[in-house]
Amino acid sequence: MAKSSKLKRDSSTSASDKPIKSAPGPEAGFPINIGISEEDRKSIANGLSAFLADSYTLYMQTHNFHWNVKGPMFNTLHTMFMQQYSEQWTALDQIAERIRALGFAAPGTYAEYARLASVKEVEGVPSADNMIRILVKAQETTARTARSLFALVDKAEDQPTADLLTQRLDVHEKTAWMLRSLLED
Repeated sequence: MAKSSKLKRDSSTSASDKPIKSAPGPEAGFPINIGISEEDRKSIANGLSAFLADSYTLYMQTHNFHWNVKGPMFNTLHTMFMQQYSEQWTALDQIAERIRALGFAAPGTYAEYARLASVKEVEGVPSADNMIRILVKAQETTARTARSLFALVDKAEDQPTADLLTQRLDVHEKTAWMLRSLLED
């Protein structure tokens, strides 16, 4: 594995450019033949792994903020954050299972997520307004990671992954809009 794979991805790097550290390739002894080349499946799995890392970090932030929000918007945000992290939890499984269907191991450790994620962890407990701002940014970052995969997914004619990404983009963009609306006068 090249040393460059340990570098954090910035916004100019495609999610599919970031190799999966733990991906062993096709299942030993039983090759995968789903109409997508192994090279394309690996690139897509790499991108989905970065997307999973962003999604997991977003999930953790949202759950953390649910636990720790306070102030005049407590009830609204506490309830909203719970709905968001519950939806996100289900999505994590869908993303990981797509990586597995492509024949690669899904990342599943904090170390892997820290290495792969574009969404940055937050230290401490921000104010309610800052929680909202942080989550808007994280939702948008996660959406950009998903969107960065479409060229590769389209080239490989990988409709199931395209469908998953489209569904997730709809959720992330709508959630970012709803959170942004809370900050408007």
